[in-house]
Amino acid sequence: MLYTFSSAHLAAIREAHNNLRTLSHLVPVLDKDGEPSYSGGESSVVFKMKDEQTGKCYALKCFTEEQEGRAEAYRLIEEELKFVDSPHITSVKYLEKELFVDSDSEDNEHSVLLMDWIEGKTMEAYINAYFMDGHAMAMLYYQFCKMVDWLRSQSFAHGDIRLDNIIVRPNGTLTLVDYDDMFVPAMKGRKSPTISAKDFSHPLRTIDDFGETTDDFALVSIALSLKAISLDSSLLQNYGASDRLLFAPFEYFDLSMRNNFAPLQDLLNAAEDEFGVKYSKDWKRLLKAPQNLEGEYSIREGAKVIEKEAFSECNSLKSVIIPNSVTIIEDWAFLGCCSLRSIDIPDSVTKIGVSAFSGCSSLMSIHMPDSVTSIGYNAFEGCISLKNIHIPDSVTSIGSNAFEECVSLKSIIIPDSVTRIEGWTFYYCKSLKSIIIPDSVTSIGDSAFSDCKSLININIPNGVTSIGDSAFSNCHSLTSVTIPSSVIAIGTNPFCGCPADLKNESKAFIYEHNVLFNKDKTTLISYRAKEANYVIPDSVTSIGECAFLECNSLTSIIIPDSVTSIGVCAFAQCNSLTSINIPDSVTTIANHAFYNCKSLKSIKIPDSVTSIGDCAFEECDSLSPQVKSDIIQRFEENVF
Repeated sequence: MLYTFSSAHLAAIREAHNNLRTLSHLVPVLDKDGEPSYSGGESSVVFKMKDEQTGKCYALKCFTEEQEGRAEAYRLIEEELKFVDSPHITSVKYLEKELFVDSDSEDNEHSVLLMDWIEGKTMEAYINAYFMDGHAMAMLYYQFCKMVDWLRSQSFAHGDIRLDNIIVRPNGTLTLVDYDDMFVPAMKGRKSPTISAKDFSHPLRTIDDFGETTDDFALVSIALSLKAISLDSSLLQNYGASDRLLFAPFEYFDLSMRNNFAPLQDLLNAAEDEFGVKYSKDWKRLLKAPQNLEGEYSIREGAKVIEKEAFSECNSLKSVIIPNSVTIIEDWAFLGCCSLRSIDIPDSVTKIGVSAFSGCSSLMSIHMPDSVTSIGYNAFEGCISLKNIHIPDSVTSIGSNAFEECVSLKSIIIPDSVTRIEGWTFYYCKSLKSIIIPDSVTSIGDSAFSDCKSLININIPNGVTSIGDSAFSNCHSLTSVTIPSSVIAIGTNPFCGCPADLKNESKAFIYEHNVLFNKDKTTLISYRAKEANYVIPDSVTSIGECAFLECNSLTSIIIPDSVTSIGVCAFAQCNSLTSINIPDSVTTIANHAFYNCKSLKSIKIPDSVTSIGDCAFEECDSLSPQVKSDIIQRFEENVF
């Protein structure tokens, strides 16, 4: 929908070079229809712009309506944010009479606001996409609380906290955008520009309520809703709405009107011990410990389940005594307990849930009894002090990312009961020197041992049938590795950045002259040679994903007419590659195919190519402006 003057602004941005003054070096990023990418509001239009020289993207907010005091307010906001370094906020630059707009308004010169472009989804869009994923919502709640802690520690307030003003970045962190209603200390005594989003503002708020506590009600409202949704996604479906999540304003006057919120009722009606730890009425489920719980804590005898997030973010908790009555440690039970040093799991426990000990950065040792049968994904992710752990023979499944970034872990034995090593299980265990993979294992997942920089040797048993994408990438100390005869499937370049001598015993693949192919040599899987020049065999029809990734010795390559496709990241970060001719047989070039080929000066793309993926030539800084322009004319600008 186009709001007032939006069409005129759209026309102005199309010719940004002519209509912008200070920012005339910015050009609009175009959508799939060849139009400037934008989002419209009642009083502004935000365009995605790009600096042609640096490739950096910006958000350009063009105001379509005048507002008294806006220039002065943004001068104060700009000054306040100038030295704030946080992923939760971005700097702003207000430019008066910057954009020429040919419109019917009295003034054709309009002010704009320049901000860094933040990649990601609005929180509203993110919740709509993932609200049924309990883990995703719990992580969103966790990240939101981190942002809240940071924001409440600042001297300013955002002033308009709502879902479409919060961006969820690809890495999960949250960033606040839209600062039109921001309060900074220099504004003390002023009235609020607006009352902001009514469903996230205190029901009794007026424009006189403008200060450092302006955001508090909205922050609590959203946090409470996220917490409830993470416990039971059906709450959003049954009682929620995108513009208010779970609570309508009138409900804050009488919370009993929402007494059908079962998970919240559990907490409201819980029994509580002398330390403030909440249990179910029958004391069988430990529901929630206060975050200020410190020192040593003994769980009550008779408790059977440590519920989701029960001890989450108890940062001062050093040890926990778990009685033999406990059988289940649920998801995120000890998430972020950064002072927890050791824990003994009793023989009664059978399940360690998702992210149960994730982020327990001080945890040095853990006893895991023979009763445990499953370890959830991310269970010990980020336990940076954990040096060793015994996985009992009773364990039949270890979830993905279970030991990710356990940077102090030196050795581990996987029991014979395990049949799969899931993706990212030991990712970035940089101190891991040895690991024993039992004969029971049949598959090794994506990036399972990626960035295990100290791993000296590894034996892949003859029983493994598949090795996933980047399974052993960047294992810099690995001296030798053998692909056993049992392997029939290999993912994207599993040995990238790994100097080990590679031996192949599988008939499903060909390994010659340090290059790995499929059995009929139609797909080039991994180039491991160190030569500067390479001629791809005529049998090859497909250059696989990441096939030449980080081949820094490669200066030139000849691609035969047999090749029809170039895979994702195929030549990414080949920093010495200066030129390349793509033959007429090629029809598709995938995402990031030549990403960060910094020395690439020339490239010939024939008419046969009908599709080039996103960021295929991103950060190819040596390509001439003319070459870039020619490619953009044929394909969308997002190839850069």
